[in-house]
Order: sequence, then C-alpha cells, then structure tokens
Amino acid sequence: MTASTPIPAALEKIVQRFARVADPKRKYEQLIYYAKKVEAMPEGDKIESNKVMGCVSQVFITATLEDGKVQFAGDSDAQLVKGLVGLLLEGLNGLTPGEILMVQPDFIKDTGLDVSLTPSRANGFYNIFKLMQQKVLNLQE
Repeated sequence: MTASTPIPAALEKIVQRFARVADPKRKYEQLIYYAKKVEAMPEGDKIESNKVMGCVSQVFITATLEDGKVQFAGDSDAQLVKGLVGLLLEGLNGLTPGEILMVQPDFIKDTGLDVSLTPSRANGFYNIFKLMQQKVLNLQE
C-alpha cells in the first residue's frame, strides 16, 4: 500500500480488487460493474448544488446523514464515470463524517486506475471525491 493514510475497509477491498487486475480493459469492465450497481438518482436531485464541477460529463452527488453515518447517492451520464461514482459510493457509504474526511484521494493510484483513465477522467475522479468530502463538511455544519 502506498496510501499515506489508512483507508476504510470497504474501500481497501475495492482497491485490492482493482490492484489484482493488470489488464486496463478488465479494469474498465470492473468500473462498468460498479456503474450498474448505482441506483437511479431522482431527477429532482440533479441540481446545480449537487453537480460536480470540472467534469466533462454530467455528475451529481448527494449526501445525507443517517444515525451518524453518511449515505451518498450519485449519478453520471457517462458509464465509466458512473463506475467511478459507484466505486466511491460502495467504498464510502456508511462511514462517519470523520472517517470520510480522513480519506486521501491518493488511494486511486493503488487501484492502478489512474494509469488507465484519461487525464480528464482522472481529474473528474478527484473532483467527484472533493465534492463528496465538501458535502460531508456541509452536513456537519
């Protein structure tokens, strides 16, 4: 592991799943798998305040606090980006705000996805992650 900070168990499992796959095409197939797991987002949530800025595709993220745990929802009009959203949803849902805020986005390097993704998609990933953390900060206020 090269991540400088410990990452939550669910995210660690996803990172290891991707790290075991050498073939970039198979990594994309795994992203499509995560995209298919993303539940449909209500159209009413697809508003400017939930939109990820700096993404080529349309990406939306919402966050709610339930019993001290964060529940994210998200969607994208691009399959691979939706896969990145799905990966983050699976890895971060059900954690406390503090746990989420401690996660550093450098875990993406450990998946090997940063090499497979185009620069705009990799940048999009960081923007999605940053918005998720910003939503958590907003929940705490």
